[in-house]
Order: sequence, then C-alpha cells, then structure tokens
Amino acid sequence: MTEFGRRVAENGSAGCDHGRGTSMLCMGEHVDGGRVLAQWPGLAPGQPYNGEDLEITIDYRDVLAEIVQERLGNPNLDVVFP
Repeated sequence: MTEFGRRVAENGSAGCDHGRGTSMLCMGEHVDGGRVLAQWPGLAPGQPYNGEDLEITIDYRDVLAEIVQERLGNPNLDVVFP
C-alpha cells in the first residue's frame, strides 16, 4: 500500500498532487485472491470529491483492522490504531 494517493486533476505544472486515489495489495496463505475488489466512483462532472479526488469507497483501515484481528490474532485494535 502506498502512503499517499494521487489526485485525478492536474496541477499547475501538469502533474498531480497528493490525493486520495490509491491501491492496496494483499498477499498471503489465507487471502481469497485472484480478483480485484473495487467500487469505481466515476470521474464524470460532479463525481470526484472536491472536483479533484476519487471518492473513497473502501477504507484502508477496515482492511488493516481485519488483518490485525483475524490474521495476526490481535483483538486490541484501540492499541494498534490509537
């Protein structure tokens, strides 16, 4: 997982700034793989968040919480994620 996403709108120097669009890759023995989990939020006018970012559809913290609880056997999420 990258530590930052990218905006879908160009900035003034024809690049893109830090934003919310990103990806996460999970691997391991107990991962039900072979697929892409996504809910495409769309890029039509009015769909991007603040006109510049992809709308969040899957919260990365939900994925990490499941890994910590179920795969690492740590039920203390309030300690792991203060």
